[in-house]
Amino acid sequence: MKHLFAFFLCFFVFSIGKNVFAKQLNDTIYLADPTIFLDGGVYYLYGTSGDEGFLVYASSDLKNWTKPIGKNKGFALKKGDAFGSKGFWAPQVFKRGKTYFMAYTADEQIAIAHSNSPAGPFVQDELKSISGTGKQIDPFVFTDTDGKNYLYHVKLDHGNRIFVAELKNDFSDVVPETTKACLSGTAPWENTAKTDWPVTEGPTVIKKGNLYYLFYSANDFRNPDYAVGYATSNSATGPWIKYQGNPIISKKALKINGTGHGDFFMDKNGALQYVFHTHHSNYKVSPRATAIIKAAFIKDKNEHFRMQIDPESFRFLMQSTARIN
Repeated sequence: MKHLFAFFLCFFVFSIGKNVFAKQLNDTIYLADPTIFLDGGVYYLYGTSGDEGFLVYASSDLKNWTKPIGKNKGFALKKGDAFGSKGFWAPQVFKRGKTYFMAYTADEQIAIAHSNSPAGPFVQDELKSISGTGKQIDPFVFTDTDGKNYLYHVKLDHGNRIFVAELKNDFSDVVPETTKACLSGTAPWENTAKTDWPVTEGPTVIKKGNLYYLFYSANDFRNPDYAVGYATSNSATGPWIKYQGNPIISKKALKINGTGHGDFFMDKNGALQYVFHTHHSNYKVSPRATAIIKAAFIKDKNEHFRMQIDPESFRFLMQSTARIN
């Protein structure tokens, strides 16, 4: 009996040690407002992480993520190389020709930097934000099939409200007179706290056929009911009609608080996925954890496409000892 007890004690200690060791090698990534960009067979992950800029992680399989690989001490964009002194939020990375661009928020304004690599360094020749009035956050650059560029973004004006403006061809600035309101928090699910400052934010736009889909998050990010919905339009500038089945991602569906503010991307198999953040746990908001979930457009009974999310595919992203060859 004594030897049996010793055996179980050793097994217990070994198991605890193994779990601790595993956690050191493989741990949750904590980036809010995340985005994933696929380039050259490598997935690059960016998001909100602090006041020094934007870290970038990499993966070849969406499961094993490296430590930050940005060319400036792990950062793809480092404070001082481009506009902003604090509040580096909600980046989006895209490529046009041989140049990589990063649209992002800093100092509650929007800026666009450029690089010759997705790992950075992203820089600006002139440290400046784009034109516009008031506080502007959460940029998303969309290029239509006719080649015209649009900047979807959020203005802090009687709430967090989503707007769109045409972008110049070189992405240096918007065309201010084209700025137009898209949507705000008017539906019950979008303002469950019934505040006088409704929040709609984190826009992402996809064109499917001739229809434009504007995905967004609603409620304050600290609210457990932070969730994702979408609206559709026949034009890139609206008017927008909100989907009656909203929200499509929520704590009700996933059993975790604070689900939202992410970006869609196509994986190597041509499947659509959505990367987003959740609360740290159902008892704590920050640091917010990064997760992905599978998504797909499916036809309804009226032969119209709607977005369907697969709750069973939900998982958190983990950092490991993986290396990208």
